[in-house]
This record gives sequence, structure tokens and C-alpha cells, in this order.
Amino acid sequence: MTSTSTALPWRRTPQHDPQRYVAAGWWSERTALTRYETTVRRNPDGLAVLDDRGSRRTHARLWADSGALADELGRYGVAARSVVLMHLPNVVEWQVLLLACLRLGAVPASLPVKTDLDTLTYIVGSVEPAAVVSQSGALAELASTAVAESASSAAVLVVDAAGEWQCLAPGRPAGRPAPAGVDHVMFTSSTTGRPKCVAHSEQTLGAVNAAFAERFSLGAEDALFMPSPLGHSVGAWHGGRLALWTGAPLIVQDKWDPQLAARLLGEHRCAFTAAATPFLTDLVHADAPAGTRFGALRTFLCGGAPVPPTLVTAAEAESPGTLFSVLWGMTEGGVTTCRPDSPAELRTSTAGLPLPGLELRIVTASGRTAQPGEEGELAMRGPGVCLGYVGQDDLFDDLLTDDGYFRTGDLATVGEDGYLRVTGRLKDLIIRGGVNISPLPIEDALAAHPHVRSVAVIGVPDDRLGERLGAVVSTDGATLSLDDVCRWVDEYGLSRRQWPEQLFTVDEMPRTAAGKIKKLDLKKTLTGGAA
Repeated sequence: MTSTSTALPWRRTPQHDPQRYVAAGWWSERTALTRYETTVRRNPDGLAVLDDRGSRRTHARLWADSGALADELGRYGVAARSVVLMHLPNVVEWQVLLLACLRLGAVPASLPVKTDLDTLTYIVGSVEPAAVVSQSGALAELASTAVAESASSAAVLVVDAAGEWQCLAPGRPAGRPAPAGVDHVMFTSSTTGRPKCVAHSEQTLGAVNAAFAERFSLGAEDALFMPSPLGHSVGAWHGGRLALWTGAPLIVQDKWDPQLAARLLGEHRCAFTAAATPFLTDLVHADAPAGTRFGALRTFLCGGAPVPPTLVTAAEAESPGTLFSVLWGMTEGGVTTCRPDSPAELRTSTAGLPLPGLELRIVTASGRTAQPGEEGELAMRGPGVCLGYVGQDDLFDDLLTDDGYFRTGDLATVGEDGYLRVTGRLKDLIIRGGVNISPLPIEDALAAHPHVRSVAVIGVPDDRLGERLGAVVSTDGATLSLDDVCRWVDEYGLSRRQWPEQLFTVDEMPRTAAGKIKKLDLKKTLTGGAA
């Protein structure tokens, strides 16, 4: 039943140099599956995965359950190169399904369960899966409706609370086989428009897993904590797949609660996590005894949304033994973090250093390569960068430079020291009276306010200037006025042109599964503005 295919990506893509990556050791024939087979042999009774319901699997049990599920999937037409759409929350069965796909040689396509019906229907039609696997109840109804509305022939399988699998619709042995070399499909959590279907290989995924294991000294004894959705790239890549890569226990939390998170971190002595900014914010302010909120955690990588320097400082004060670092990355790949030996000033003010093999370039508006410290668009090339977009080759190719660097859409600088400093998003720039203003420094300033829990700065349509600066905040219950926030950013050191001109207060920010604030939703709701 175990797949023996370890083919390298099916074509020499412009952003990849397979021969160089293999020679440097960034790409190898060993995969997450072959590494995990070794773990099962060596430590069959060790904990493999545990969720916040208390359900758990040892390595031997995970292997047996994944084999049984692979047989079940095979009965409904899933075979090698078949795409299986994973529509499950953070439960142990997610890891069972991932491993079943790898053993069949099928291609998992993982997405967050918060995906709405319209987007889910679009995704089913785009990747043409042989099967959609979901959870009984409301999620199963959503998945079944998406399959029906997309006129898909996919089988629909669900798992109930007791861990029993059932086929709701047998489908027909169909679907579109994934190209050779595409081993996992992930979906961008786009704040605007349709998600992109991102194609990765075992080699691109493994390059990042291996680099994380080395940079943060992660081994089979270092439990991983994953509160981020396993269906998002952070959860799938730095949780589910990283656990298979290292053989470590994976502790997953489905329903977010910072008090429960603190308890899970402490009880299981978790060593590593990667999660979005709201998770770190909530843990810093959790109703738990000081010094206990992060357990024995060695590394907390925080990304997906801007991370205010004051948040990193507060976290380090709460848990001095933990490395808190911005994680810059994309579903498309390419990751930067600080290292354990990075100076404190760089941990709070930068997005760190690229993983081994990742090349960064800053491209100016005129198309030339920027000088150190000069701002421009961040572009990247390296062994962890994806192969392309499923069904959207032209879109992907348009984002490549002539020599194969992928343009990310982020504004950034890279200093002489090699550290990355992200300064904003091209799409987020506010154009006020013909002047481009990045929201990021304003958001960092407002995030430092003691009563502000989250913040977004948006462009408010204006007949004379085109746009004005609008600050959207959620607070701890305190009432803030526009004068209050302007005085604060003035004292913080921002120039007059960076002061907010309108203030909106909301109870909760609309967010993607990755924790990014949906600024387009805010803009439409609060100002009637368009993207």
C-alpha cells in the first residue's frame, strides 16, 4: 500500500534548479512518509497525535488507521495521483487522512473548514478531486453541497465524533490526476478574490521541514503544538507534515481558547509552535498565572499578519526562555525567521533570515535590484518555493522575473546583515493626495497602545485627496477618540502625514484562516469603498 514514488518535480521550473538543490542536500529522495515509516518501526507506542477532545493515536495506531482509511478510499476510486480534498478541522482524523493519502500516493489538497460554500465549490471545480473528506454534521452538508453544485463526480466521505468513517456519496472513479511531481495542493487565504491553488512537491515541502528541524533543533522528543487550522498552509506544513518529518507528537487544538492552549502547552511540554498574531496576543493576555502561559515552549513563530514589535517584547517578558520570532512566509513557500542566536533588537524589528537556500531580492519600481536597506518588492527563489498554481500557469508565470524569482507583493528591505524587514503590502498602500503611505508603521504604533487589541489602517475614499487614513481598532473595552489615537501616534514618533483622519471601533476584526485581517471587508462595511 505504501507509495514508493519519490519522483522529483515533473519539469524544470524557472524558479528551481533541481541539480543544484539535490547537490546541496536541500532536495532528497527521503520524504515525510519514508521518514515516518522509520518512526513507526522505532517507536510504535509513542504518542503521534492528540487533539483537544482527548482523542489520541500512537504511531502504531496512526499507521494502522491510515492503512484502513487508504483501503476505504481505494474502494471509492482513489488511486495514485488522485486528488483528495481534506475538509476536516483540527482533530486526530486529519493526520490519519494525510498519512492515508501519502501511503496511497494520492495528492492531499488541504483547506480550512471555515471556507465558505462559494469558495469551496470553486475549489472543487478547480482541482477536480476524486474524493472530498469531511466531518459529519454541518461540514458534511457543506461539502456535499459544494460537490453537487460543481457537478463533481467526487466521492464524499465523512468521519463522525467516534472516529467512524462513512461514505455519503460513492461518486464515480474520476477526478483529474495531479501532474507527476505535484504532491500536495494548498490554497491561499486570499483577503481579496479567489484563492489560488498552490502546487508543492515532497521536495519543496521537505526542504522547509528539514530547515526548521535544523534551525530550531527539533527531534522526535520535541512535541509540536498547532492551534492554527491544519487546513491552512501553516498548520499543514509546520504541524501535520513537520510531525511526520521529525516523528514528534503533534498536539492540535480546534476550538481556540487561550486558557486551554496554556494548559496543553504545559501538560505536553510542547517545544515548538507556529501561529498567527491573534494567537500570540491572546496568550500574552491569557487569564493564567504569570510565567505559565507558554509552558516549556522553546520557539513561537508568529506570522500570517503583521506582528507589532511591542507584542514580541511583551511575550519575551512573559516567557524569557522562549524564542519569539516573526515568521515571514507564504503558501507559495519561502520562509524567514530569526535564529536562536539573533540579537534582541533584530528579533523585535525584523522578519529574520531566510532558511538555507532561499534567495531574496528586493526589486524597485523601476525593475532594478535594490541596494541594501532600499525599499522595493520582495522576490524570492529557493528549494521551498512552490511549483506553480494548479490550472493557473499564466498567473504564476506573470509573477516570475526573467531569472525565476517569485514576486511576493510584499514591500520590504534587506539590510547588509541579511535580515528581512517587511514594510507593507503593495495592495495595502494608501494613496493620499498622490503620496503612497504604508499602513504598517501606523498599525505598529497603534498596536502599542495599552487598550488596543487589534488594528487595521485602511484607505477611506475621499473626493479631493482620493483616500484618507482610517484607523480601525478593537479594544479591551476602553473608549478611544480620534484625538486620543492621534496624540498617541504623535508621541510614538510618527509624522503628521501618518496620523489617522478617521477612527472606527469594531468588536471583532474579520479574519482569514491565516489570521490576516480582511481589509477589503472592513473597507466595504465601514466606508462603502471598493478594493
